[in-house]
Amino acid sequence: MDGKPEKILIANRGEIALRVIRACRELQLPNLIVFSEADRNSLPTRLADEAICIGGASPTESYLKPDRIIAAAELTGATAIHPGYGFLSENPHFAEACEACHLTFIGPSSHAIAILGDKVGARNAMKEAGVPVTPGSDEVLGDIPAALEQAEEIGYPVMLKASAGGGGKGMRVVMDANQLPAAFHTASAEARMAFGNDSLYLEKFLVEPRHVEIQLLADRQGKVLTFGDRDCSLQRNHQKMIEESPCPGLPDEVRKQMCETAVKAAQAVGYVGVGTVEFLYEPTTREFYFMEMNTRLQVEHPVTEMVTGRDLVRAQIEVALGNNLRWRQSEIRPLGHAMEIRVNAENPDRGFMPCPGTVKFYQPPGGPGVRVDSHLYDGYVIPPYYDSLLAKIIVHDETRELTRQKAMEALRELAIEGVPTTAHFSRELLASPEFASGEYHTGTLEELLRRRNLPAEVNP
Repeated sequence: MDGKPEKILIANRGEIALRVIRACRELQLPNLIVFSEADRNSLPTRLADEAICIGGASPTESYLKPDRIIAAAELTGATAIHPGYGFLSENPHFAEACEACHLTFIGPSSHAIAILGDKVGARNAMKEAGVPVTPGSDEVLGDIPAALEQAEEIGYPVMLKASAGGGGKGMRVVMDANQLPAAFHTASAEARMAFGNDSLYLEKFLVEPRHVEIQLLADRQGKVLTFGDRDCSLQRNHQKMIEESPCPGLPDEVRKQMCETAVKAAQAVGYVGVGTVEFLYEPTTREFYFMEMNTRLQVEHPVTEMVTGRDLVRAQIEVALGNNLRWRQSEIRPLGHAMEIRVNAENPDRGFMPCPGTVKFYQPPGGPGVRVDSHLYDGYVIPPYYDSLLAKIIVHDETRELTRQKAMEALRELAIEGVPTTAHFSRELLASPEFASGEYHTGTLEELLRRRNLPAEVNP
């Protein structure tokens, strides 16, 4: 970053846009944010060095318009684009367009995104690299008869998954052959709506695994560092609610093997930048399987920052601009325990129905070891067009139990008036015997919802 400072264009919104603005300021880099009409009065729009409107409220009119984003960069003299997460962050065509326009895409190459974004292609690439993958289909499924044949070979239960994306879209668990045709139609239609691609593949459905991921960062010289593990098993409809690091009950030997495997996965595709390798882990057998690699910053990256003391966003920008990683693996020693609780504008008693509206009063929690990533302020109008995430409460302490208690206290202190939120439900989740023991899995949250007679999703 010698010579003239780079100007970073931030192609995102909400708390992640604020996070990138702060990192740019600390690096003394000029920053510019593009925004939609719905975000004209948002906190990131107010705090960025420059702001330019690129379209209407709908993401398809603004944040999902690559040509408008690139035009904004050229108009303002921006030299690099940070995509945040969601929107175009894992779109290989957008990354390729940035490369063609000589703009630095703050993420991996378009080639790496394309390989890892195609879930079937990623599975095959990992198999070739010697990374263990969940038993499943090696090609996309052409039709329902092909899916039935594959499922019979793999053995029920199975999971239908969208080949072109993740985040819980285009995913359906199938317990037997009778359920598969309807699930195939639903999953393919959902995948088409979410990713513009209705291709599906099959994987063996593991009934009670843990969802464990490894955070890594790689520079252009081929150096890959891992920053420990996170447990993301507490999910509703494949949407994470609480994450923690380190994963409770994960044997040190398995943790070491997971980190080594994550490095192998990154090196197999020439990965550069921040990335997360996600595994499904079977505690009874101590076996783990590659699930996917996210080619972007994760929503839960603050958990890792809290236990390692490393600024991943700042390092991500430095690496993208050509700097070498300045740390050695031996210097990254996670200390203590951290948890992140996502607070969404949703009503848990009504199937977690999104609840846009006006925030009449906002008071974040505080105290030692408490961090809040949020774009809220008194009077903020939550738009109905985007993800319902309002805030992330991240806490850190010496032990898991101290961290759990601190998290519950932080949620008690949090005040958001004007819209329903998931804060109260998350506090109950933290207090549950299943979470307190650390012996939970990817199906635990649904079990707790059934126990309370609450729907896991909005009823049609």
